[in-house]
Amino acid sequence: MTSAVTTAFAKAAAEDRAAVVGYLPAGFPSVRGAIAAARAMAASGADVIEVGLPYSDPLMDGPVIAEAVHRALAAGTKAADVLRTVEAVAAAGVPALVMTYWNPVEAYGVPAFARDLAAAGGSGLITPDLAPEEAGQWLAVSDEHGLDRVFLVAPSSAGSRIAMICAACRGFVYAASLMGITGTRASLGADAAALVGRVRASTALPVAVGIGVSDGAQAAQVAAFADGVIVGSAFVRRLLDAAGEAAGARAVAELAAELAAGVRRRAGS
Repeated sequence: MTSAVTTAFAKAAAEDRAAVVGYLPAGFPSVRGAIAAARAMAASGADVIEVGLPYSDPLMDGPVIAEAVHRALAAGTKAADVLRTVEAVAAAGVPALVMTYWNPVEAYGVPAFARDLAAAGGSGLITPDLAPEEAGQWLAVSDEHGLDRVFLVAPSSAGSRIAMICAACRGFVYAASLMGITGTRASLGADAAALVGRVRASTALPVAVGIGVSDGAQAAQVAAFADGVIVGSAFVRRLLDAAGEAAGARAVAELAAELAAGVRRRAGS
């Protein structure tokens, strides 16, 4: 089965570049503002968009994303708002994946969430705290609705575990470039390229690298060895620093364009 996400990565590869995967939480700076920012991201070069489902205990999120998520929750953002945002992104012609911790999906009901995500035009889920061996119900309903499931591998992952995770993935494999919480970094983990190589030994799926990329130069570095570059905190920082929602959407568009240019000049190639 070829998904919209797989197609987006294939299109990028055909253009001899990495795909740009951008993240924004639903509901920040408002539901309407998040939709405008996501559309601006899509129009300016993002190939895939992760829509974050705000959660009260975001273990993997750094301070920038955690602040935006807190504000979204304080404003009353619900799962329905996440699905509305997904629908808007999909309507803009860019695949939308929901980035979510597992508890909110369980609270919603796994079959119901899969059904409603598919109905909204969503492509699947990225689940940072769900291990494949604990994902039996999700594997079944994602098959039923044709949804991608993206699990994470880390530099500490053993080869056998990488193989097991890759076998459960669909769409792409998310390679965390370093251990720790999300956030921009002055330099990327030296283990990232080696991790991508280890993942590629276990799967033909695209491998995208996340955690730490903040600008076009770093995007070019990652694009030299990965199929996709995932950027989250840098986009959210643009919204946090903006004077208003319109300014935030413009700032997000500028960063998306910079990253899109970066993955086209693959460092060292």
